[in-house]
Amino acid sequence: MPEQSNDYRVVVFGAAGVGKSSLVLRFVRGTFRETYVPTIEDTYRQVISCDKSICTLQITDTTGSHQFPAMQRLSISKGHAFILVYSVTSRQSMEDLHPIFDQICQIKGDIQKIPIMLVGNKSDDAQRELDASEGQALASKWKCAFMETSAKMNYNVQELFQELLNLEQRRTVSLHVDGKKSKQQKKKDKLQGKCSVM
Repeated sequence: MPEQSNDYRVVVFGAAGVGKSSLVLRFVRGTFRETYVPTIEDTYRQVISCDKSICTLQITDTTGSHQFPAMQRLSISKGHAFILVYSVTSRQSMEDLHPIFDQICQIKGDIQKIPIMLVGNKSDDAQRELDASEGQALASKWKCAFMETSAKMNYNVQELFQELLNLEQRRTVSLHVDGKKSKQQKKKDKLQGKCSVM
């Protein structure tokens, strides 16, 4: 089956409970769920601008457990970009990303051309185990981008996905479908946290 060129696939990895689904739902729907519901695998779609035409940003929210290695390999092989999420409240959740990063390198080969974001989520939580500098150091080691976010406070969520798209070198991808939005409209959209879900 030929790959659809109008899809841009982003895969979100991380340990259970780090806030992968919360980040995705905050971005796609503008909502935040207080309760933790384990994910097997969910896919969300968002219309974005790609090479001056419209394409679909397909976000795959993966399971936090390692029970499905075949699904993980498939997600990596089909993915165009990756978000590796840990919680700033759990050093172990950062450690859990190492085998995933190694697998991305193994499957994708030259990862210098592949957008990867290391994300420290729950930056609003006072029970920190990790400083931003530790996330930055790991990102430097892995030669990928880094950002701290809070899905709960809607901090850096939109920016995370935009930054990830900015890293794409093979084509021009942007969250804004209509490039003619006024500053007033952008501000209004941001305040309302609106997203269009297809």
